[in-house]
This record gives sequence, C-alpha cells and structure tokens, in this order.
Amino acid sequence: MSSVPFDQNLPLVRRLEAVGFRAWPATSVQYDGSWQIRLTGGHPSKRLNCIVALDPSDCRDIGLRLEKAARKFEAHGRPILVRETPLTPPPLLDLMKGEGWERFEEVVTMTCDLGAIELPGDTLDHLPSHDVGRYVDADLLVHGSDPALKPALAEVVSGIKPPTGLFVIEEPESGPVAVALCVQDNDLAGIMSLAVRADRRQRGLGLEILTAALRWARMRGARTAWLQVVAGNEAALALYAKLGLVEAYRYAYWRKGADA
Repeated sequence: MSSVPFDQNLPLVRRLEAVGFRAWPATSVQYDGSWQIRLTGGHPSKRLNCIVALDPSDCRDIGLRLEKAARKFEAHGRPILVRETPLTPPPLLDLMKGEGWERFEEVVTMTCDLGAIELPGDTLDHLPSHDVGRYVDADLLVHGSDPALKPALAEVVSGIKPPTGLFVIEEPESGPVAVALCVQDNDLAGIMSLAVRADRRQRGLGLEILTAALRWARMRGARTAWLQVVAGNEAALALYAKLGLVEAYRYAYWRKGADA
C-alpha cells in the first residue's frame, strides 16, 4: 500500500493533530526533536502508545532514534508503533519499509463546517453528562471492552482538559446502547469514541448521538467539527458523508514485522 500523500494542507493537519492529542491525552509524552513519544501504561489504545513525527524535515539519525524509542516502549511493556501522518518524514517511512515493518489500520480524519451543515431535528435530544464513571461504564459496555480497563479509561477521560460532553443513549430495559465523547477545543469540536452496541446497529442511533454531540458543540460556539474513522468502515463513512463531513487527511500505523 502506498504511503499517505504529502500534497495536503499541512497547517490544518498540524492543528488537527494538536487538538487530537489534547482530546485523547497520553499519560506520558516525551519529545525527541519533533517526534512525540506517547505512552500510557494502563491503556492499550494505539493513539496513546505510539511515535508521531510532527515535522516532515526532521529525519536526522532516524535509526538511532527508533532504537532509543523502542527501549522506552519496552519499559512500558508495549510494542513500538509509529503513527504515519502527512507530517511523517519520508526517510522514516523508507527505513521502516526497508526493515520489513508492517503498515496497518488506515484511518480517515474528516471535518465539516458546523455552520453549514443541517442537523436532523431542532432540539438537543440528548444532554451531555459530566459523570465520568457513568460514561466510562457505558463506553466499555457499548464497545464490548474489557471491564478491567475502567480505571485506565477513566484516567484518560478525566485527563481531557478542554470542555467535554459525555453522551450516552440508554434504553430502559437494556441500558446503554450508544456513546460518544465531544471535546470542544476553542472553535474545533472533536467527536471521539462514537459507538453503537452491536445488537442495536442499523437503527439510526449513530446518527442520533452524533447529531446531539454536534448540536451541543455548535451551541457552545464551535465552528468546525472533526472525527476519525477506520478507512474500511463503509457504513460510518457513508453516515458522516451524509452529514457533510469531508476527508481532511489519513493516518496509519506501522509495527515491526516478524522479520524486522
């Protein structure tokens, strides 16, 4: 698979990457030049445990810097991951390809003008909660995640500094069926962790909770919304396109192959 193209709006990419870091904060963030090394011992999320290069021209001593970073990942009990964005130096990609690293999980970052899109309905159907514990319980249930991750996920959510709306749709008998987290960072609003429980999909719940989160953000003065979705999730991509979201850029992960 070819690498992410470099003919994109790099200032926009830099800004969305920065708000993305604040919207999903890692426990430990260290810098090696412009490389950000993100590690979170208690949570396995790839975004919380990866190297992200923030300057395409920062390509000195790549091999040595990767080895140094790998030791930090090993100390945290994590495999080394590199997150490729349009800001990644081409020589870093060339080195990983040459050493047999594997590229996987391409993700599409999408944006929309909140003032231009039409949101279904005209009221705030679901008000956000500020109860982190309740939200985390619902998130783990809806995603089908290991309940043992509750303390780590609660730490991540509690660590988000910008104003955050925690959205949960519940049914009286079956409990939480959809969740979303909306982080308003000045004029940008990020939709994180949106999910519908597996047995309640194809019923419009994704659109319902996304609309509630976007309307909340717009009422608070956000002008642009952004979210990220795995490139192979055609149903979600169709939903987001229907609402008016368009692709801004893509990112992907690299891991050491069996022979690397």
